[in-house]
Amino acid sequence: MPQASTYHHGDLHAACLRAARELLEEDGSAALSMRAVARRAGVSPTAPYRHFPDREALVSAVAAEGYRELAERLATAHPAPASPGELADVAVAYVRFALDHPALFRAMFAEPCDPDSEERVAATEAIAEYVRSIVRRAFPDVDPDALWTSVWALVHGLAFLHLDGKLSTAAPEAVRDHVRAAVLALFAAAPAIPGTPAP
Repeated sequence: MPQASTYHHGDLHAACLRAARELLEEDGSAALSMRAVARRAGVSPTAPYRHFPDREALVSAVAAEGYRELAERLATAHPAPASPGELADVAVAYVRFALDHPALFRAMFAEPCDPDSEERVAATEAIAEYVRSIVRRAFPDVDPDALWTSVWALVHGLAFLHLDGKLSTAAPEAVRDHVRAAVLALFAAAPAIPGTPAP
């Protein structure tokens, strides 16, 4: 039986996550149910409950994977950005991740998740701390708690505007240029705001 093989290899947790992600990418979150995951993973309908008490817990685990992959993508774009141009490169990587993994990105940010999932909370905090650290390095004289939220909101909004077709995704170069221009425009305008130091 498929489930016996899965249990034998101790891979049920990974098999369920892999099945969930495949279902997400193929048919979106509407297709993601515990029964569908079990069927895709080749296990009994009750088997996924050994690791995930409900759908929200499963989505949280998928989201945690997504947050870790997003963090890796951002660090690859630039491990320690400290200038507006480097920040723009990170912003482009963020939006590109959303466009490369639309269903996963929506599961990470638009799906109800288990608030008690330690894995998800830790992965989310890692992303937030990455953004905070960027702000602290680039703008040491600005309240980092206020600015990091603004920076994330801008980039996150750009990601969803592209995902939802409000901004063109016809060419990767157009997406890159649009995101870079938006981020650089924000920092170019910052010195005009009273009390805001120049980058």
